[in-house]
Amino acid sequence: MGGSDSAYLDGVSNLPTPARLTVGIVSAGRVGIALGVALEQAGHVVGAVVARSDASRRRAADRLPESEILTIDGVVARSELLVLAVPDAELDGVVAEIARSGALRPNTLVVHTAGAKGIGVLAPLTDLGALPMAIHPAMTFVGTDDDIARLRHACFGVTAADEVGFAIAQALVLEMGGEPVRIADADRVLYHAALAHGANHLITLIADAVAALDAAIDGPEGDTARDAATVDGSGTRLAERILAPLVTASLQNVLELGPRALTGPVARGDAAAVADHLAALRRLPEGPTGVGIAEAYRVLARRTTAYTDAPADLIDVLEMS
Repeated sequence: MGGSDSAYLDGVSNLPTPARLTVGIVSAGRVGIALGVALEQAGHVVGAVVARSDASRRRAADRLPESEILTIDGVVARSELLVLAVPDAELDGVVAEIARSGALRPNTLVVHTAGAKGIGVLAPLTDLGALPMAIHPAMTFVGTDDDIARLRHACFGVTAADEVGFAIAQALVLEMGGEPVRIADADRVLYHAALAHGANHLITLIADAVAALDAAIDGPEGDTARDAATVDGSGTRLAERILAPLVTASLQNVLELGPRALTGPVARGDAAAVADHLAALRRLPEGPTGVGIAEAYRVLARRTTAYTDAPADLIDVLEMS
């Protein structure tokens, strides 16, 4: 990184707490806006944002009304803390654009929010005197005020070039109410894969379960069977209502107990029940991908046996199906 700590920490005082910083956001998507609001609530000033789409401009006007909407060169030129909250696939291009612009001032703190990338992607800016950091909130964003509340309880995967950089990144996360967690540069992809597997695939799993329950509730008579299935005749989002307490309890149990929380036919080694489940699920439409709910069940059940003392007949059912 070159130079002494004082040479590249101009504008930052009283470490590990950053001074009040002028923040630039690239760009005004859900993540960028949420972080911008959180940083302003911590006392920093979001001076300008990049907002290229109509949706981004509306989002910036609603959530950061005092921030100017500028070109990327304009945002970079006036920022002490530059937050690159762009999709992972666009990050390299945005970094190259900033490096070419000539607008980046030495000693600028540059943060990106890409989960799978470390600080290497910021090398063109580090070469220009920036202090690089990767700060990824382990949270999903929907574009509402709930995003800010959730940030206050989220962990952030933090990677920096040295201990000073980590101290600054840690302080920024703590100011936003989050919990910083150090992730080695070489482990960012594994870190991100774990989050995607746990969060994204959970949505697929629940969506599949809802679809299967919908089919079971409606039966051969269609929607009339749904209303008749409830005491008060209300079948609205019935599958979700059935699943909600069960999956909420399961999630809480596994987070507290780990694999010991497993219940159900695989945990019991009940090969006959699992075979019956697969047969019932195979009667559902597979959809355009040709990979149906039954196959997803089979793969997950086979993986589940790694956490149990599964009998041979259960393994056979799952491998021969």
